[in-house]
Amino acid sequence: MKIAISTDGEYVSAHFGRCPSFTIIQVEEGKLVKKEELENPGHEPGFLPRFLNEQGVECILAGGMGPKAQELFSSFNIKTMMGIEGRIDDVINGLINNTIKGGESLCQPGGGKGYGLDKTGGHCHEHE
Repeated sequence: MKIAISTDGEYVSAHFGRCPSFTIIQVEEGKLVKKEELENPGHEPGFLPRFLNEQGVECILAGGMGPKAQELFSSFNIKTMMGIEGRIDDVINGLINNTIKGGESLCQPGGGKGYGLDKTGGHCHEHE
């Protein structure tokens, strides 16, 4: 499974679309087989879901993401897991060990109220 993590230095970025880069990992049979960092090519409406889909990404981990972006990723059958914090390497280990849990999106326009969306996201472990 190919997973993109919104990245800011060594840490998960709080806001998916405005992160400086993405850490793209490939996990197979519970093992990390590839890890690379891609510069964020830009934050334009609808661009990143299409771009990451073209990279073969099946799941996104981020601190937060707006509801429209979550809908766009869903249209590409890309799962999203929000509320992720910490060092990238710790998050990768948690993902591999199936101990990482999503939560509330850390970027909540309008206080996160009134969107009617389940912001807990999906699980990236479903297809492993």
